[in-house]
Amino acid sequence: MLATSVEVKVPATSANLGPGFDVLGMALDIYNTVEMSVEPSGTMMVESIGEGSRFLAKNGSKMLVDAVQKVFDTASFDPGGLRIRQHNRIPLFRGMGSSAAAIAGGMVAANLLLPNPLTAEELLMLAAKMEGHPDNVAPALFGGFVIASQDGDHVRYTRIEPPPSLQVVVAVPSFTLPTKKSRSLIPPRVPLEDAVFNLGRVGLLVSALAAGDLEMLRHAMEDRLHQQYRSPLIPGLDEVFAAACNAGALASTLSGAGPAVISFVTENSEAVGEMMRRAFGRHGIDCRIIETSVGRLGALNSTVSLR
Repeated sequence: MLATSVEVKVPATSANLGPGFDVLGMALDIYNTVEMSVEPSGTMMVESIGEGSRFLAKNGSKMLVDAVQKVFDTASFDPGGLRIRQHNRIPLFRGMGSSAAAIAGGMVAANLLLPNPLTAEELLMLAAKMEGHPDNVAPALFGGFVIASQDGDHVRYTRIEPPPSLQVVVAVPSFTLPTKKSRSLIPPRVPLEDAVFNLGRVGLLVSALAAGDLEMLRHAMEDRLHQQYRSPLIPGLDEVFAAACNAGALASTLSGAGPAVISFVTENSEAVGEMMRRAFGRHGIDCRIIETSVGRLGALNSTVSLR
């Protein structure tokens, strides 16, 4: 019997994690919910509540709807009408994977309605093609810390379970920063020495998380490929990094394209968040602090109800 109603939880994500530009990503324990049901009337109805609901209502949640349609088109399946309700907790346009969550959540929900579902690998390829790179959509689908490499339409990935003691503090500035604008500042070519620098840091970062060597993170999350070019769009970025470090953070980095800053801790999360908030404040920027952890569950293995 085919499911007629499904519910999917999809996590926020933080991409790059310093040196892993377009390759590394980590899920966060902040989840959007997508509820989808077959609508007998044959129409499409979309409702959004929570973060960014006004924007999403005005724009019709187009990205989520497009992701749903791509799955149905790929599977040559027509459900007739649909009713979609999304409850958003992930801040929009802050570098926390809101677009990846819309894509992954929509695709997984649509896939659960199919008589012959697509595989996880097929969903990843569809999602990465739609997003343009796999660093956010891979952890959104699988949870945890994911290394993903895209070659044309093919995506290869591996997942690592970070140490349970690793906690996350996110400073979310009040202003938005579209990814396209942030990416436009990164030059198409970089010095060889900077590329080699980042290659070494990526190796150290993956090794450190796999081995649970959290003291290595501060060194391993250094970057020369993107943050220095994006920093003019985020006043006080280096000062925020330094404030978090001085308060006891293991490492701090820009979350995705920004402007959110993510710090990793095993203790003192409240102090780290307060120092980050004050550092942004000295540059006239209000921000909210989110204390969370690694999202262990992705959209593919989060709580799903079928009716």
